Amino acid sequence: MNALEMQDCLVAAADMRDGTAGMVHAIRPSALGELDAVVGEVAARFARQAGFAACYGQVLLLPGADGTIATALLGIAEQADGADPFVFGALPDSLPAGSWRVSAPADVQAGDIALGFCLGAYRMPAFGRDTAPAAPPARLVVDAAGQAAASMAGCINLARSLINTPPNLMGPDDLAKAAEMALAPLGADVSVIRGARLAQEFPTVLHVGVGSDRAPCVVEARWQGSTATETAPLVSLVGKGVCFDTGGYDLKPPSSMLRMKKDMGGAAIMLALARLVMLRDLPVRLELRLGCVENSVSGHAMRPSDVVKTRAGLTVEIGNTDAEGRLVLCDLLHAACERQPDLLVDAATLTGAARVALGPDVPALFTNHDATGAVLVASGLACGDPLWQLPLWPGYRKWLRSPVADMNNISSKPMGGAITAALFLENFVKTDVRWVHIDTYGWNDSSRPGRPEGGESLGLRAVYEGMLKIFNIEDRMHH
Repeated sequence: MNALEMQDCLVAAADMRDGTAGMVHAIRPSALGELDAVVGEVAARFARQAGFAACYGQVLLLPGADGTIATALLGIAEQADGADPFVFGALPDSLPAGSWRVSAPADVQAGDIALGFCLGAYRMPAFGRDTAPAAPPARLVVDAAGQAAASMAGCINLARSLINTPPNLMGPDDLAKAAEMALAPLGADVSVIRGARLAQEFPTVLHVGVGSDRAPCVVEARWQGSTATETAPLVSLVGKGVCFDTGGYDLKPPSSMLRMKKDMGGAAIMLALARLVMLRDLPVRLELRLGCVENSVSGHAMRPSDVVKTRAGLTVEIGNTDAEGRLVLCDLLHAACERQPDLLVDAATLTGAARVALGPDVPALFTNHDATGAVLVASGLACGDPLWQLPLWPGYRKWLRSPVADMNNISSKPMGGAITAALFLENFVKTDVRWVHIDTYGWNDSSRPGRPEGGESLGLRAVYEGMLKIFNIEDRMHH
């Protein structure tokens, strides 16, 4: 299910020909005592005997008097400060075929219901003769707010599918083509930089990718909203697109390499975010840069102790070939800063240290502008896409020193790895550019409602919602 097919699991209320639809009642544990009033005494008795306790994501189908199923119950969490669209992702695989409406407490937004439903209807790419799963037969009846959520879900699911695609089918060229397909039809000017021009403009991207038979490239895209003037905010997005990461000569162990098709997750998320901005026609000027590359082992791959000169003119000693993501990003960030953006955001599956600190669900956020970081953190908590700020601690900068170059690409200490990676990147960002770096996992380790195992666009919604607040944008399609 790609971004263009997201309406398949939704049906507009205006298009309901016969007007009949099943009803799902979203129930909190604290409201179980009111079940008789919601579904009637007989159905409530059935629910209690069947063990319905309104547990998170629990779905119970209720038979009607004629034996057909036209009502269902869904357990949702108690009211909290932030939204939780994901719980509604339990519905597509639990409901019988047909059209369904959802009745939820007043504090639950219709857009969140639709978003969660669409995210739960996602199917990852499958390539076996018998492995392609059918789309869920249930469809959600939505109003305008629900329909608007489909574009958000479509972009999230686009990122998921790019991450989930096997690495032999998602190399640097494939990722670049995916970017062109996603953005060019929406009016973006998309160019792909390769070869001699890449060597001149993005030498560190080339140095990372020189060991692969699949040549590296950089995607650059520019777009301007239909109502954006030449003085509209310039938003610059940067993504790490390492399509597969062996670690290079500092080879990863097999267990660590197994999921490394997801190492282009930052690029997938930033591409999906760019597409969402364009679909919603936000009044901004937008630039996107993706470093599409493969970190391989070969006779001409980069070596530990190599010294490479960056676009910024700074030299970097390669202390570890598996710290390649920051090499991909540094030239892209420098190029973005040359355009003096009003907001610069990069996303990357950069460090295991960020996961040790914050676990898989909460990407680490670093910024040189704390007020901007606070907006993004608050936006993420409000929409159920959390980020958490870690410090750009200046005391650790000396850990990146090199005796033969301006800096090393790894720290001399086995601690604070997410911070030192961010400090490395900070060297390539102009001090007067508002910059946010997101160290994301890009993956669900196991399936939960609305969050199937596999690629995940952690941070996308938080950055989008934060962007609206930072630039005081009213999204006409906002749900």
